Amino acid sequence: MAHVINDECIACGICLSECPVDAISEGDIYVIDPDLCTDCGACMDVCPTGSISQE
Repeated sequence: MAHVINDECIACGICLSECPVDAISEGDIYVIDPDLCTDCGACMDVCPTGSISQE
């Protein structure tokens, strides 16, 4: 299952460099492309607000 980013996201950018497949897109809140996400959890581990969870 892909990871998702909820409304608590502060768009800090920490997760962007952690994603090995570049599945995260920038914006007011970041979005993870479920087709690209490999479910590695690297983004979830570094998120300072706990905004990323498994779908």
